[in-house]
Amino acid sequence: MPHHPHPDPYTGQYEDGNALAGPLSEILAVDPTTALGCCTGCGSQWRLARLHVYAHAPGYVGRCPDCDHVILRLVRSPDKAWLDLRGTVALTFSLDT
Repeated sequence: MPHHPHPDPYTGQYEDGNALAGPLSEILAVDPTTALGCCTGCGSQWRLARLHVYAHAPGYVGRCPDCDHVILRLVRSPDKAWLDLRGTVALTFSLDT
């Protein structure tokens, strides 16, 4: 039996990723162009609709309207989509309730 000198303080306190299905489906169902983002390059904030989008690559590349830092990349195949959001600190969505 392996010895763990520092027991995991989170044991039994988390659920698997299925717990995100409901909350994420709410976010993914809203108009993403109204989401507020923050650039990891310059810290500016903008609505997603303000990004400068280059669609002449194998996918879409969205760049910060203030510093041109890459905010997101979206690539699609017939049966999959890849979304890379490394260029944004977070996206904030308004939920109409």
